[in-house]
Parts: sequence; structure tokens; C-alpha cells
Amino acid sequence: MTHVAVITAAAGVSDTLAADIATQLSDAGAVILSERRLGAAGYEIAFDGATPALTAAEADVNILPAANREKRMLIADMDSTMIPVECIDELADFAGLKAEVSDITERAMRGELDFEAALRERVGLLKGLPRAALEQCYAERISLNPGAELLVRTMNARGAVTALVSGGFTFFTSRVAERVGFAINRANTLLFDGDVLSGAVGDPILGREAKLESLNALSAEGGFGQADVIAVGDGANDLAMVEVAGIGVAYHAKPALKAAATATLDHSDLTALLFLQGIAEADFVA
Repeated sequence: MTHVAVITAAAGVSDTLAADIATQLSDAGAVILSERRLGAAGYEIAFDGATPALTAAEADVNILPAANREKRMLIADMDSTMIPVECIDELADFAGLKAEVSDITERAMRGELDFEAALRERVGLLKGLPRAALEQCYAERISLNPGAELLVRTMNARGAVTALVSGGFTFFTSRVAERVGFAINRANTLLFDGDVLSGAVGDPILGREAKLESLNALSAEGGFGQADVIAVGDGANDLAMVEVAGIGVAYHAKPALKAAATATLDHSDLTALLFLQGIAEADFVA
């Protein structure tokens, strides 16, 4: 079976590094079939034979089957994936509770706490926070991770379904989805009492299983299967969708998610998801 070793790094992939990975493959008994530079930050080597563990300092090396690499749907987490922060932690800062709330968030993302219970607890702590604080939080605290727009716009241009599915809140996902270009966004709904948060979140809670259900429902609507999906996330809440996707990506992720993922990205930006699919930088859509 033919595989592809995809080398990615936000700082760039040198010819020397690519040659070193090719040597590691050859030394393990693999037969190299072809090599291709995908862009300054991406390089791929197609090969037959053994699929050894490959190592590279300050770069990500992921081995994927050569067949069916380009996917028909992107499903992505938002917090700490498409954006660099956890929205609920930033909201808590406006209430003077960031340390307390972020500790709960961290434990939930590591899989140490029940997600639904942890979400309700954190939202309860935000009771009374004015709507204006949410607007200010979005305006001042929410930026995009590098490569987010290129990833989504390129997949849209190639006819893929793009979905932002978050355990966070529609207040933020709707804005981020519009900004980046996601066709679909799903998340939890913060409830208000007038112009302040009520301390409650709408039912049903969108958590780990709901993300998987979204993947299955959206792929069924599109007439394709799980193998035609690339999913990306960072925490335990993303495990179910990442585990079943054709390419499941752990992006600067917690250990539990890395263990379940097809590909792990620690040194790359989000455009690496395009390189993983064999899409070259020359074909990116800005």
C-alpha cells in the first residue's frame, strides 16, 4: 500500500530536513516513489513498504494513505483551534473569574471532567455579565489562528462542506464563521435575562457526542462518508469526531486527542491541513 509522509512546519521545511526524512524512510526499508514540495511550509514523500515512526526537530511528520487524501468536508473546533483562546475563559476575565474558570476549562479539555457539567458550572459563574461585555470580548480578545482563513476559503473554493462545530457559544461561532467563511456553524446558546447572562445555557448541550453527530449528519446530507471528512480539534471534547474522520487532526492538542488522531500538528499552522490533503500552496485561495 502506498503512503505519503507529509512534512510541515510554520517556520518552513528545508531541503535538508526533507532529505533527512527520506533517509529515515529508506533506512527503514521503504521504497521512495516520488517527492514533491507543496510550499515553503510543506513537503511530501510518497513511498511503499514500512511505515516507520519518523522524527524531526521543530517540524511535524505525518504518514497518511496516498489514496483519497483530499476530503469533501472540513469540520473544525473553534476555541484553541481556529482561534487561539477559549472564549469562556476570556469572558470570565470580564467577571474577574478567569483563574477559576480557566482551571475548569483546562481539566475539561484534558478529559478529566464531564464536559456538560463543567460547561454548566462555568456559565453559572458568569451570571449577570452584561451583553456589552461579550461584544467587547469578541472585539478585543478574539483573533484567528494563522492559516484559518486560507484553510476554509481554499476548501470552500474546492467544493468542500465547511462546518465550525464548537462546544463554545453561538455568540462567538456565528461571528467567527462569517469572518473566516465557514458555511455552517453549530454551538451552544448562552441564555440572557434582559441584557445580562442568566447563568444558564440552552439545551441540548453540544459536546463530544454532538460533534460526532454533526459530522455524521452533515456527511450523510452531502452523500459521502466519514472517510471523506477531515476533522480538527485540540481537546478531549473533539475526540469522537477526530477519531472517526478520514483524516483526524490533533492541532496543538491535549494528549488524549493526540492518541486518537490520524495526524498531529505541533509545529504547523492551519494551512498544514491543506498540505495533509496534498493541496499545494500554489492552489491556496486567499
